[in-house]
Amino acid sequence: MENRKNVLMIATDHWPASLLGCAGHPTVMTPTLDQLSRDGIRFTNCYSTCPVCIPARRSLMTGMSPRSHGDRVYSDRMPMPDVTTFAQAFRNAGYQAYAVGKLHVYPQRSRIGFDDVVLMEEGRYDFGVVDDYQIWLGENGYTGQEFLHACGSNNYITRPWHLPEEAHPTAFATRQMMHMIKRKDPTRPAFFYISYQFPHPPLVPLPEFWDMYGDAEIDMPEEDDWPKDAEVLRILGQMAGSYSEKEIRRARRAFYAQCTYIDYSIRSLIGTLRESSLLKDTVIVFLSDHGDTLFDHGLVAKRTFYEGSANVPLIITGAPVAPWRGQVSDRLACLEDVMPTVLSLCGVPVPETVEGINLLHEEREEIFGEIGENKRATRMLRRGPYKLIWYPCGNRRQLFHVEEDPGEHHDLAGKPEYAEVLRDLEDRLAGYLHGCDEEWVRDGKLAGYPEEPFVPAPDYELYNQRGYHWPPPGGYTNIGTDIRK
Repeated sequence: MENRKNVLMIATDHWPASLLGCAGHPTVMTPTLDQLSRDGIRFTNCYSTCPVCIPARRSLMTGMSPRSHGDRVYSDRMPMPDVTTFAQAFRNAGYQAYAVGKLHVYPQRSRIGFDDVVLMEEGRYDFGVVDDYQIWLGENGYTGQEFLHACGSNNYITRPWHLPEEAHPTAFATRQMMHMIKRKDPTRPAFFYISYQFPHPPLVPLPEFWDMYGDAEIDMPEEDDWPKDAEVLRILGQMAGSYSEKEIRRARRAFYAQCTYIDYSIRSLIGTLRESSLLKDTVIVFLSDHGDTLFDHGLVAKRTFYEGSANVPLIITGAPVAPWRGQVSDRLACLEDVMPTVLSLCGVPVPETVEGINLLHEEREEIFGEIGENKRATRMLRRGPYKLIWYPCGNRRQLFHVEEDPGEHHDLAGKPEYAEVLRDLEDRLAGYLHGCDEEWVRDGKLAGYPEEPFVPAPDYELYNQRGYHWPPPGGYTNIGTDIRK
């Protein structure tokens, strides 16, 4: 057992695949991840098949599609399906399995197969749990102060972090994982999972990392040649509608700074593995649950299938991955594929419930994605160089040649020369639809349902704002409810 490969899996929240130096981004600084990519294999076409936190994490931790695990919305009180999880599969093979950070499962203290979890859940008191980060804050003189920066978890205003570095969530998670690594049982291999809550807003980078971008030219959203008049796009775009150009530039700068802080923190994890004589036997995986459009296409956050939201980084690296060193793969992948790929690398049996493939030895022809069941519902099919995005509301289609147009600035759906490609993708996508989606199909063809006149919703930007967390707020049952649904 002592010769089995260890695994360090690093997950982030809201990190688009494009925000890596090794991916050619002109501004963001990720020297650690760039080196890890050179030392392993990077998948450029990995997708979150339901690009919002909870469903994406279900897929990652079970290897199952949204259709199979049952969540394509954001069901924050749905337990994990009764299957062998990523962590449990390792434990069944004799591994120790430890997690630090954001699990985003229900109940919150469910370990989903891990031996132990140091939990950090972004201050979600409405589920009845004070997490381990908040406990640490209280024990170290920062009781209830983690959100006194006044920036919200779902908006894009920014300011530097207001407490010492040791109290920053990224610093806390890194420190706790270093402790976990040092406490490893030397007679058993380990599966370590660290889940950072950033670069997800609030946009509160450490001053040192904000300053790193002081002389950088922050890239700004580019223009699209397709209209934004669809009701669903106007609904989705409301979160991004109230920011000035200055605020957008600051938001992107702060977002990049939060990415860079995580990148530097990973160096400390690698150093701890090396000094614990574990590095040469450890597979390192870096990924995100979904991305963030960051004002591209007039949108922010996730819940869409544009590249910024749905295309996520996936790097598999370390000495045990030496045969694939330096490879950049454009084969199609999704979060469901991470579990079988990593388990297979470690010689651990893959549970029968897993639907993903081993990316090192198998290939996919296409990826289907689904998010939502209301007016914001979106379905996606990526096949070859093309991506079809379908909005049932208004029966709207968009077709992009992602290889030639990675920014998705040119919609090809209305061009006669792409009619055959469009019909083929439509027919294929229709074959994936299930449940209430079947009401949107007529005679085997995508039909959707009529749009209604767009009525702007009240501005609820401050609705998810958090405040002083002492004493812990109680007596609330709908704090996390999105009243725009």
